[in-house]
Amino acid sequence: MKNENHMSNNKFSWELFEKAPIVGIVRNLSIEAVKQILPVYRAAGLTTIEITMNTPGAGDIIRYALANESEGLNIGAGTVCTKEDLEVALDAGAQFIVTPILNKKVIKSCVKKGVPVFPGAYTPSEIYNAWSLGANVVKVFPATALGPEYIKDLRGPMNQLKLMPTGGVSLENMNEFLKAGATGLGIGGQLFDKKLIDAKDWDGLLTHFRRFVEGLR
Repeated sequence: MKNENHMSNNKFSWELFEKAPIVGIVRNLSIEAVKQILPVYRAAGLTTIEITMNTPGAGDIIRYALANESEGLNIGAGTVCTKEDLEVALDAGAQFIVTPILNKKVIKSCVKKGVPVFPGAYTPSEIYNAWSLGANVVKVFPATALGPEYIKDLRGPMNQLKLMPTGGVSLENMNEFLKAGATGLGIGGQLFDKKLIDAKDWDGLLTHFRRFVEGLR
């Protein structure tokens, strides 16, 4: 694999993540669409993107992204539920791992390999457990019904936690989540607007992405 060296040096950048703490979630998009989206994503000022492992050809998309578009972007794998998913993701060169559920083996394996991991958890006990296992950031999923107040409540007794609400985060409420103490935001369908992508309206998508970047300020 010609890319071997390039990938092993290609580490997740926290500096990039902090510049625009949104993790864009790519699910069920074709590699052709992703090829068009990545430069637009970067041009808008976004920095961190995950390809979900239940997207057809996820490994190939991650490989392509790392080989061709890794400058200024963190490229990771999402929906990593099992050790098998993790192996495929890391083999493709994923720079960080996001899970929708709490899988101890996946977290421990990432910690051991020095790969940032954002595991999904919901209740205070699960969230604290994920953090104790070595999660860099805990993805609070699904945040849809609980909203920003839940993030604020969790950070009362556990203010050391770094939380990334995912599910239900939109342009309208993203500021409330950040004010409530979120370290980052996981955003999928709201960010990757299907109408714009289907219409191949890349200028429209750039404008749309920029609104989220402005929302961070």
